[in-house]
Amino acid sequence: MATEKEDVYTTGTDNKQAEGKDLLDDKTHVSEAKHAADVEQKMTLLEAVKLYPKAIAWSVLLSSTLIMEGYDLALLSSLYASPAFNEKFGTYSADKDKWVLSAAWQSGLSNGARAGEILGLILAGWISDRYGYKITTIGFLVLMIMFIFVLFFAPNVQVLVIGEVLCGIPWGAFQSVAPAYASEVAPVVLRPYLTTFINMCWVIGQFFAAAVNKGSVGRLDEWAYRIPFGVQWVWPVPILAGLVFAPESPWWYIRNGNREAAKASLLRLTSLNDPSFNVDETIAMIEHTNELEKQMKQGLTYRDCFRGIDLRRTEIVVGIWLVQTLGGQNLMGYFPYFLTQAGLDPSNSFSLSMGQYALGMVGTAGSWFLMSRMGRRTIHFSGLCCQLLILVIVGSLSFPGTNSSVWAIGGMLIVFTFVYDFTVGPVTYSLISELSSTRLKAKTIVLARVAYNASNIFVNVMTNYQLSSTAWNWGARTAFFWAGTCLISAVWVFFRLPEPKGRTYAELDLLFEQKVSARNFSKTKIDPFSQQIDDAIKRVSTDGKLGKEIDQA
Repeated sequence: MATEKEDVYTTGTDNKQAEGKDLLDDKTHVSEAKHAADVEQKMTLLEAVKLYPKAIAWSVLLSSTLIMEGYDLALLSSLYASPAFNEKFGTYSADKDKWVLSAAWQSGLSNGARAGEILGLILAGWISDRYGYKITTIGFLVLMIMFIFVLFFAPNVQVLVIGEVLCGIPWGAFQSVAPAYASEVAPVVLRPYLTTFINMCWVIGQFFAAAVNKGSVGRLDEWAYRIPFGVQWVWPVPILAGLVFAPESPWWYIRNGNREAAKASLLRLTSLNDPSFNVDETIAMIEHTNELEKQMKQGLTYRDCFRGIDLRRTEIVVGIWLVQTLGGQNLMGYFPYFLTQAGLDPSNSFSLSMGQYALGMVGTAGSWFLMSRMGRRTIHFSGLCCQLLILVIVGSLSFPGTNSSVWAIGGMLIVFTFVYDFTVGPVTYSLISELSSTRLKAKTIVLARVAYNASNIFVNVMTNYQLSSTAWNWGARTAFFWAGTCLISAVWVFFRLPEPKGRTYAELDLLFEQKVSARNFSKTKIDPFSQQIDDAIKRVSTDGKLGKEIDQA
């Protein structure tokens, strides 16, 4: 209970809109919203699966668009180890007595896709807010089918770069839409599973890229690279056919003032024969959270992402995705090329690459078990520390320079992939979906992913020059550089990343509004429906210590 010395902090503002104020002050509406939130937080995983089977299916289908991006990005870096690809798009090196693609063109191809993704992200942020996640995804899938033709028929490396830029546009759109949709169509208990499935899609795409390259690397004609590019047409057509019938996010309808459409959408996402589900109460909870964010002056523009409490949320979400590029995981995408540069033949490098991504899928599935028992913050930080240790070991193995050390490096990189896909990789998608506000979710994810892709341009240039035999030729010593950036990332995560596990969006809104420190998020008790906060919360955020007041509140 509250103490006599307790100060009361209201969550509203003096400029409440009449309609929003009515909703927040309507006791019946607030009671319904609170009951729905309580039911959702107490819901078990099995209950959620039984109630939301359709939401799971639609989310999985939309998230599968990321298989294409995972496939192409792994494919491209793997093709650098293909003799036929290098002969077609590279130049002959007399010193090496073979055809090679220069580090400059490798960077151009990799960064061309990243540049296109940045454009696609910005477009998707605007289009999804205006037309919804479903229409946005359908439109970019059509573009994807068209742009693959450029890659397939590219006569030279210049056209190939243009094809990567064009294909990057829909990939960027999928990056922002998939996590936003997955986080809005499911209850709290399902949210981490559906958002982290996105990482599984990435790994599935990477596995297929390695498998296709393994099957075609022995060819000496143009089909050694045309077959891998052509396989990309396998994904968009069936996904497009299914998404035509998908429901839109009920949260998107509420933000656009269409309560009846939101209710109809929610009914399509749930099991109709479950008597325990009350659709009106769930809609009331969504409306309450939306109005609460409005009263906190959370707008709908990109500028609002850098105002007030949302500035901190934007910084955290951007930082989480930057950690993905700076933690050394770029070496996973260059795995076959990395090993061939270290002395392994292309066929064996692709075989190891397939094992790497298969273990990555096992790791992602294992992360679901981990997240049901541990907090996201703990998993993320622990994963980064393990990655740091592995990178130091990989760098150290570069000094013997023997054939056995090459295989040891390959083994350690496979372990790195498992650790990444067991911890940092999948939990990132859960964190960025939960820590951004619902009204600014699409735009916050867009900004974060733009920063991710921009940083990837730097990472790709560095990695290509570090590994290329025609440039710096660092080999496995490259791991030491990324161990340094991984250490910096771990320090930032320790001080800045909060714990959202088990929290509703309304609870997270109030925790951010009252500036609760990252390390005290999981310990602070809060009731978003009373519109009050104990002064203990403020003391926690100012002195960084959790006193007995919280336990007594």
